[in-house]
Amino acid sequence: MLISTKGRYALRVMIDLAEHQTEGYIPLKEVAERQEISEKYLESIIKLLVKADLLSGLRGKGGGYRLTKAPDEYTVGSILRLTEESLAPVSCLGHGAKVCPKMAECRTLSMWQGLDKVINDYLNNITVADLMRSGTAGDYYMI
Repeated sequence: MLISTKGRYALRVMIDLAEHQTEGYIPLKEVAERQEISEKYLESIIKLLVKADLLSGLRGKGGGYRLTKAPDEYTVGSILRLTEESLAPVSCLGHGAKVCPKMAECRTLSMWQGLDKVINDYLNNITVADLMRSGTAGDYYMI
């Protein structure tokens, strides 16, 4: 499992918006500047987050994006599952994977299933609020 920039940047956007949530709708340009991420690239990530109802957007003057829920209601697992093709450690456990013909005799399957469970349990128990608390409030996050 390798988390893409899309997944890492989605987390950074969510943390940024959470830290600035008292300011109302935050223009994407501000988030892009604070995070030093291309605004154009962030647009594609924001679309995913809005479509999944993690964020709401408002167009026009005073517009931008904001969280639809409290930061402690978003798990890292849910955000990464949205942005990544798979969090599975091996392809046979990925979402929509074809049933492997060797599954019944696979001596490593239970190990991979266990690792998959550990990964998902771990990521499902970390929230955006936890990530906000893990460092000092600021404009730079390294994920």
